[in-house]
Amino acid sequence: MVREIRLYIEGGGDQSDVKRRLREGFAAFFGTLHEQCRARRIRLNVILCGGRAKTFEAFSAQVGKDPAVRCLLLVDAEGPVQGRPWAHLRARKGDEWCCPPGADDDHCHLMAQLSEAWLLCDLEALKRYYGDGFRDKMLPGREDVEAIPKRDVERALREATAQTRKGEYHKTRHAPELLGKIDPEKVCRRAAHCQRLFTSIRAAAGIPAPG
Repeated sequence: MVREIRLYIEGGGDQSDVKRRLREGFAAFFGTLHEQCRARRIRLNVILCGGRAKTFEAFSAQVGKDPAVRCLLLVDAEGPVQGRPWAHLRARKGDEWCCPPGADDDHCHLMAQLSEAWLLCDLEALKRYYGDGFRDKMLPGREDVEAIPKRDVERALREATAQTRKGEYHKTRHAPELLGKIDPEKVCRRAAHCQRLFTSIRAAAGIPAPG
């Protein structure tokens, strides 16, 4: 029986304060799942590991070691997803990761094409956060946010926020707060890999699918 689900997430670099705030942001994003897991006496443990390589190393060192602990990896796809998650990461230059012993595709999850794509899924949350000067027309209107190239997501966020009081979108200053404000249901509807992650966590915890 699973008693803990560990989610190893890329982000925060080597700055402990940034990793702490990102961990809080992701914990808020997964808030409903936290509550559902807690009701089943299962801990959903969000672990910010810093860079990609460190995240993979931390995950690889623990996956499959304890049958009561379900380890999941969550990293940016950094481009269009090619095939299954491990195949994508194995083929990606700079990663070239092999699926570690004790893991399979159900343990591997991607933010496609990067975590900022999730922010595009909740326009109302972005408007509330940035306030006056936010130019929503600069954001891509494509429903499938995972099909939007990484560079276009980053450029759109910069251009939409450049004239706001908070200033141009900044990954370490703004992302932790925004993760706690966007609606996970909206993200899952527009980002299939996020939906897949939620499904995986629910399955590990024995949580019924919504609806």
